[in-house]
Order: sequence, then structure tokens, then C-alpha cells
Amino acid sequence: MNDGIRITPIRVVDQDGEMLGEMETHKAKELALEAGLDLVEVSPGVRPPVCRIMDFGKSQYEKQKKLKSGAKQHSVQVKQIRMRAKTGKHDVEVKVRKAREFLAKHDKVKVNVLFRGRENAHHDRGRELLQQFIDMLEGEIVVEQPPRMESGRAMSTILAPVS
Repeated sequence: MNDGIRITPIRVVDQDGEMLGEMETHKAKELALEAGLDLVEVSPGVRPPVCRIMDFGKSQYEKQKKLKSGAKQHSVQVKQIRMRAKTGKHDVEVKVRKAREFLAKHDKVKVNVLFRGRENAHHDRGRELLQQFIDMLEGEIVVEQPPRMESGRAMSTILAPVS
């Protein structure tokens, strides 16, 4: 940049992107100084090197800003939906709708069916409920973990959105 460019002649591009052609380095520096900008070497590997008249500080700022905005990505969360073995059909449909919202935001969904007391004797009902849940979301999900018992009184499955 500026005084760091020692080779001469150089090919110069002005601030508007127009090719000014080959010229002596000191003349290009004078042009940049008149415009109140910097002379920056953009292609040092070619002969003669290509230099551009530009605001170097502004371009560095914009580059940093671009990197920061690109870094903001959604971190995948595991959202939980809880039901009981006796949950009714309409209530399951409401839970499926909520799961669709989570999946649309690229989050994973863990669906739990909780058992209490006598419900523990009917794990088959919980498995049917989870399978029904999976069937209602067919084509929109990938089943990461099929329905299985966890910690004695809960059966769960983990669903992920189709990429």
C-alpha cells in the first residue's frame, strides 16, 4: 500500500474501476494523493502488478462487517414437546403444529410421552402416540432417535428437519 509499493511500472485502476493503464509508481501515488485516497496493490503476482486507487480503511471496515454478518448463523436447539399417554387427538394435532414451527426454524424436536401411575402399564399406547406423531410429520422430518423408553417413566423420540 502507498509507499510499500516499490516496483515500477504498475498497472493502475482508479476509484471508479476504470483502467488508467501502465504508469510510473510515483505518478500513481500522486493521483491517489490528489483524490485523497490510497494506492493499494491488488494483484502482486502479475507483471506489471495491478494497483487500485481506493479508500483502504473503508474497504477493510466493509470486509470486517461482511465477515461479522456472515458469522451470525442459527444454532440448532432441541425443543421439547411433552404429552401424556392419554393425550387426545386434537391436542396431538396442536402439538404437531408447534413441532412444525420448530422444524421450520431448523431446530430439532424431542417428543416426550410421560407415564404416571397406572399409565406405566401401557407403554404400547405411548409408542403408538409417538408413531402417530411421526406419521403426521412424514416427509418433513428425519427420525434421529426412534421411540424408546428413557428414565423409567418417559418415552421419547428425536426428530430433525429434512435438510
